[in-house]
Amino acid sequence: MTVTAPASSDQPPAPHAAGTEHHDLHLLGYRQELHRGVGSFASFAAGFSFVSILTTVFQLFGLGFSFGGAAFFWTWPAVFAGQLLVALCFAELAARYPISGSIFQWSSRLAGTDFGWFTGWIMVVGQILTVATAAIAMQAVLPAIWSGFQLVGGSGADSSPISETGAQNAVVLGLIVLVLTTTINIIGVRLMAVIMSAAVVIEILGVVALIVALFFHSERGLGTVTTTAGAAPGSYVPLWLASSLMAAYVMVGFDSAGELSEETHAPRRTTPRTIIRALVVSGIGGLLLLLAGLLAAPSLTDGSLAGGGLAGVLTARLGDVSGRILLAAVAIAVFACTLAVQTAGSRMMFSMARERTLPFSSVLGKVSPRTGTPIATSVVVGVGAAIALAVNWNQSAVFLALASLCIAMLYLAYLGVTVPLLVRRLRGGGLAGGVDEDGNPLFSLGRLGVLVNVVAIVYQIGMVVNLAWPRSEIYDLEGRGWWLQWSALLFIGLTIAVGAVIHWRTRIRHGGAIRLPELRTTTDASAEATA
Repeated sequence: MTVTAPASSDQPPAPHAAGTEHHDLHLLGYRQELHRGVGSFASFAAGFSFVSILTTVFQLFGLGFSFGGAAFFWTWPAVFAGQLLVALCFAELAARYPISGSIFQWSSRLAGTDFGWFTGWIMVVGQILTVATAAIAMQAVLPAIWSGFQLVGGSGADSSPISETGAQNAVVLGLIVLVLTTTINIIGVRLMAVIMSAAVVIEILGVVALIVALFFHSERGLGTVTTTAGAAPGSYVPLWLASSLMAAYVMVGFDSAGELSEETHAPRRTTPRTIIRALVVSGIGGLLLLLAGLLAAPSLTDGSLAGGGLAGVLTARLGDVSGRILLAAVAIAVFACTLAVQTAGSRMMFSMARERTLPFSSVLGKVSPRTGTPIATSVVVGVGAAIALAVNWNQSAVFLALASLCIAMLYLAYLGVTVPLLVRRLRGGGLAGGVDEDGNPLFSLGRLGVLVNVVAIVYQIGMVVNLAWPRSEIYDLEGRGWWLQWSALLFIGLTIAVGAVIHWRTRIRHGGAIRLPELRTTTDASAEATA
């Protein structure tokens, strides 16, 4: 299929009143099919819910601490600084190309559609795995609120996520969550936006309440985070790098605001701000939450913090009633996180299918005229996540590897944007200028663009290597075999190989590659203006 936008599509439109986003999208080569029901706060909520510090900090706090001890705290600001640079690059692109399937769209326009397709493919697979890992986090929360949520084995069964009954119950709870999130996605973006916005308000209030309560119950001073108390035995630097999995897992998905660009009002103005805002708010909130948890923990050395995580600190310090109330906020955050990731994944798949680059594109690329949502892709992402959940049924240790793997894939997909963006900057001097819906200049890094881009790529490459490194403590905790220890690299290689077959067959079926307009540089734009 050939998609050719008008020549003017590479130049942001002139100032126009709110409500003319339909025309703006047409200039980019697409019809307005998705319903625009996402405002500024809902756009922020989409990114914040994907990051969801309550979901992922509660899920992996114990893991991070078990490796790095108290000093694993410093992995958080390190990851935040690196991801902020990535977010700044994404914000520039979001202002210029407010299109669903942002990672696929940006990469395709920067490096060509073949490269962009693989970037989008890796992103879709990573998002489906992330939906599964988010949904399974309910096991770390719901049974702690009420033992009746332990459906497998009864209320007296072991609810620890690493036990047999806990692992199986995690699958059951995750499937229930996926049914609900899929239903919401099918009903429409307005319902999704309302639910996600309400959940984010609750999550932010919960984070503030947790931080205040835990700081009030502090037992030790700030110097705690400069010690390795509670760390695993061995050389500390590798342990510290392994502990960064928690922070890396938390601080992804801020780009999901870009996935909803075609459903967002005034996206050129709104989306860049909400991408950065979602990461900054999450970064500050998570930093304080980690610090408060470490300072309030009953002990750093008796193994309880590594085993019980932040939920154990909460119930120990605040008591059952107050602890369970705050855990309820965590459960809401887990649900919103699953919803946000599934929504982002469905839009990415829809954007690729719209170009007829996936099997069954005629179905996957269709938008319901009644709900204004891509129903088929929402179902496929939900079913794919449900299948991934099955891995946890009798092999809970494998799911830890899955958590690390899915984040490594998201980082790879992000590199599929930042690397060609840097090449474009070095060749042409920058991105095209223009104005947003209010007539203000589009978000731009200006002269700092190259420096920010370079450092972002260096950080991303380092983190991909760190996440995919074949550590037995992450990928083969029970010593099942070399294939599991190397599963990250094997799975990524298999994903690329399967993607190559799909892409090759799709190109043959549709008679060649799609063509999307490339991003032009400021030099190109100036030359055209003076011609």
